[in-house]
Amino acid sequence: MAHSETVTTTQSDILALARTQVLDEGVGLSESQVLDVLRLPDSELDALLELAHEVRMRWCGPEVEVEGIISLKTGGCPEDCHFCSQSGLFESPVRSAWLDVPSLVEAAKQTAKTGATEFCIVAAVRGPDARLLAQVAAGIAAIKDEVDINIACSLGMLTQEQVDQLAAMGVHRYNHNLETAKSHFTNVVTTHTWEERWETLRLVREAGMEVCCGGIVGMGESLEQRAEFAAQLASLTPDEVPLNFLNPRPGTPFGDLEPMAGPDALRTVAAFRLAMPRTVLRFAGGREITLGDLGARRGMLGGINAVIVGNYLTTLGRPAESDIDLLGELQMPIKALNDTL
Repeated sequence: MAHSETVTTTQSDILALARTQVLDEGVGLSESQVLDVLRLPDSELDALLELAHEVRMRWCGPEVEVEGIISLKTGGCPEDCHFCSQSGLFESPVRSAWLDVPSLVEAAKQTAKTGATEFCIVAAVRGPDARLLAQVAAGIAAIKDEVDINIACSLGMLTQEQVDQLAAMGVHRYNHNLETAKSHFTNVVTTHTWEERWETLRLVREAGMEVCCGGIVGMGESLEQRAEFAAQLASLTPDEVPLNFLNPRPGTPFGDLEPMAGPDALRTVAAFRLAMPRTVLRFAGGREITLGDLGARRGMLGGINAVIVGNYLTTLGRPAESDIDLLGELQMPIKALNDTL
């Protein structure tokens, strides 16, 4: 009996502690504290989401940052990220393809029409070669001529020279996900290391670009590893954390994993907000199958303050209009471009 009383006390304690430490003082939860949050029962979920929303409003404000993404090079990637249908090593239905510059400009225009301030150019590669960087440079120049929008890139691992080139092109933010906890990484990827990813992020930060770094939850990691991941991201102090939920893709090693349960996904959103009170925390891939429309609403009221609108790289998202309508309904203003420059 004493044991169950201790558990109950701890559950109420972590929310009270988070209210003081995170909401009042703006200090993110530690790894062990995040784990306590992830272990909260469903009966505490509403209180947890409410607190996470208060933290978001206090330290980030009501605005929501909207972003669209486009794949410049799809498929044929030499890496073996077990969740990804773009790997050339798996029997998945995605095939290699390139997008031309006029298509990039058109996609940027459509993204800007939604009110988005960020447009991210993505390529399925280990790292960019000269051909890819030339295409990116041409695309960025053409977009800047016609569209008023911040341009982000996600092109894999970078050298110092490549980081300098992207900074010179005017790339505003660079995305390179750590994907998962360091202790779980080798179960997810074997063709490169967690440390290689971390090094690219260090170079990006030093070059003055904003750092966008998140990952995917629901890839067989333990709750302890999920808490470890939140703490590792927090130590990086990224400007943005895209939070993806595994959407198992046919033909990949993780194709048979079960999608995460909705309550677990919402607990994760709230825990990541409490670990990183000032970060742009973005709803990304997999939220549709994990949370559905109702969950999307609860997530927006549980710590999220940014969304990717439209489709993802190889999976369908919600229609952009649905997300924009939801933000209007929740009275959450879309972040204006001039606030981000």
